[in-house]
Amino acid sequence: MKIAIIGANGKEGSLIAKEAENRGIEVTSIVRSAEKSVTDKYLVRDVYDITADDLKGFDAVVDALGFFGDSVKEYVPSTKHLIDILKGSNTRLLAVGGAGSLYLNAEHTEQLFQSAGFPAAVKPLSEEMGKALDLLKNSDINWTYISPAADFDHDAERTGKYVLAGEELTSDNKGQSKISYADYAIAMVDEIENNKYKNERISVRW
Repeated sequence: MKIAIIGANGKEGSLIAKEAENRGIEVTSIVRSAEKSVTDKYLVRDVYDITADDLKGFDAVVDALGFFGDSVKEYVPSTKHLIDILKGSNTRLLAVGGAGSLYLNAEHTEQLFQSAGFPAAVKPLSEEMGKALDLLKNSDINWTYISPAADFDHDAERTGKYVLAGEELTSDNKGQSKISYADYAIAMVDEIENNKYKNERISVRW
């Protein structure tokens, strides 16, 4: 199996790359400079410079791009670009999503970022990631979007365990919604290998 990871040098992207390589998957990093590659195989591209030809031959492409501050507005156009260049291909797109767009009710009328007490500084990020998810839902490519738990902790341990859920925010029996970056990477690579949730948004927590 051959995959490419856009933003493989980031905190989550690098863990996904490591997890995939440890399973014998051939990984190509797509990064903006060669020295940022975390794998032997790499392609130097800004996301908007990636072409359909660049992605030919890959079984899956992981969008692990992270935009912050004023750049959160890039989530929508970068997702649109990836949709455009993957149209008509068999290559899957798997997106590292956010928790803010998860729903709080069965009717799917209220999202986490709309709730009282949600951090104001994070709200624009969650809104833009939610809009990017909407683009995927209305596209005709093969995609899967994986949202982490509300508490997405880079420094937490790798347990090797996780619980999959759907589009609604879920918690453990202590009322906690948490996952480590390392266990999220396991869930992502499991989905790459198993291809169980085509054209769905799923979520992962402990």
